Amino acid sequence: MTDKGAALQAITPSAQWVLRGDVIEWLDSEQDQPTDKAIQSKIIELQSQYDSQAYARSRKTEYEKLNQDEMRYDDLVNSTTTWQDAIAAIKTSIPKG
Repeated sequence: MTDKGAALQAITPSAQWVLRGDVIEWLDSEQDQPTDKAIQSKIIELQSQYDSQAYARSRKTEYEKLNQDEMRYDDLVNSTTTWQDAIAAIKTSIPKG
């Protein structure tokens, strides 16, 4: 989930501010504080970006369970496709959203 702090950082990456709970203390004299509407809009945008990558996070978890280096080596030595088959199975079971 994306929060107000992440939104502020994305909108004004070099600004100085403190977030206490849900209250922003704007410390930057060079930049204006973003409006609540701009912050909420950025939260929605960031959440959408995060949600769109759910498949990639799920695939990564499954890829990490494989001993891929050993699988590739065994495939090379044995003229098999075990590693390719395992990767294809993960991609099939967790399609891009």
